[in-house]
Amino acid sequence: MAHRTVKKGYDQLVTRLNRSPQGAPPSAVLNRILAILMNEKEAGLLSQLPIKPFTAEVASRAWKLPLTESRKILEELASRALLVDVERRGRSVYSLPPPMAGFFEFSLMRTRGDIDQKALSQLFHEYLNVEEDFVKALFAEGETQMGRIFVQEPVLSNENAAYVLDFEKASEVVSTASHIGVGMCYCRHKKEHLDGACDAPMDICMTFNGCAESLSKHGHARAIDNSEGMDLLTEAYERGLVQFGENVQKRVSFICNCCGCCCEAMEASRRFAHLQPIHTSNFLPEIDDATCNGCGRCVTACPVEALALVSANNAQKPKMKVARLDEDVCLGCGVCVRACHQESMTLRSRAARIITPVDNAQRYVLMAIERGKLQNLIFDNQIMASHRALATLLGAILALPPVHRVMASKQMKSRFLEALFRKR
Repeated sequence: MAHRTVKKGYDQLVTRLNRSPQGAPPSAVLNRILAILMNEKEAGLLSQLPIKPFTAEVASRAWKLPLTESRKILEELASRALLVDVERRGRSVYSLPPPMAGFFEFSLMRTRGDIDQKALSQLFHEYLNVEEDFVKALFAEGETQMGRIFVQEPVLSNENAAYVLDFEKASEVVSTASHIGVGMCYCRHKKEHLDGACDAPMDICMTFNGCAESLSKHGHARAIDNSEGMDLLTEAYERGLVQFGENVQKRVSFICNCCGCCCEAMEASRRFAHLQPIHTSNFLPEIDDATCNGCGRCVTACPVEALALVSANNAQKPKMKVARLDEDVCLGCGVCVRACHQESMTLRSRAARIITPVDNAQRYVLMAIERGKLQNLIFDNQIMASHRALATLLGAILALPPVHRVMASKQMKSRFLEALFRKR
């Protein structure tokens, strides 16, 4: 009986996670991950929480527990970075983050003695890199993705810089954030417990605004000021790291400074390049064949293997090579431009501009529409049977064949969502 109860608690939480646009496909490995991070009772309580941010009063009603007891539980879960809590108008507002970018990363953002981080790292590797279902669901479904690439600003020409909007600049995110937290790189920390991380800086990935406020308050990140944040960004540029951040224009919650060898996002981009798992920048590198000497520095620097050396087709120098770009794979990060000592590479604008969702609400709704989960956002109170019935009905609409589903999505975007945004 006890075994069935534990399994039921974790399975309920997995079901809850999969109501969100960023889901977590069921797996025995996932249950083992959750068992390290929380006990069965906590998993059952988390499974009853709404997708949208909520207060202690909402949790108290959902759990049918006294408000004082509910607050104590919420504070305990937030202290372990299983919940994000921020102060708004003198009251705490909570949210259950997705696994990524969320409580998976938070569990390795600092060295901890309360959980087995080596065992956790091994399970993360199995769930993300061996089983693949989670990574495919996270990075390869729908058109609207979790993350986007920031172009390296130092390599932009004056002409290109004039076309970069503020929200497309990592420096703007860092300099305007209300809170900044820096923690250990989840990917490199995980690699350290496996086959060894690279020598890129460990404490260089940043969280911002409400997310940083919560993580710093509970000791999972170190609070820093905007000036130190800019210093870290400069260091990341100099180390040839890629800025991978949240795919929104307003109140970005994270920017990871990624290497090609350890980073989950970069690996996903290599494995599923044809599915465009990461939103690129609005730039592409351009190679001057006349000055390229085939040194290969750009090929080595590229985190997603978008560059290769090919024959220069020079009859006088048959062994001479030049760099070639696969535009369908390129992220537009600009790392290769900085690596080129010949100054044979420059950045040019892409033919079509990449569209970035305005904020998290818009991104979540777009992701939900594309993944057939919009009903879960609209009817978020899964405790009420009437809401479950309406969710089932809307789910059936979203399960229509692709052509009809696109039509339904367009109607919801133009009519329903406008009213939805007005209410939030």
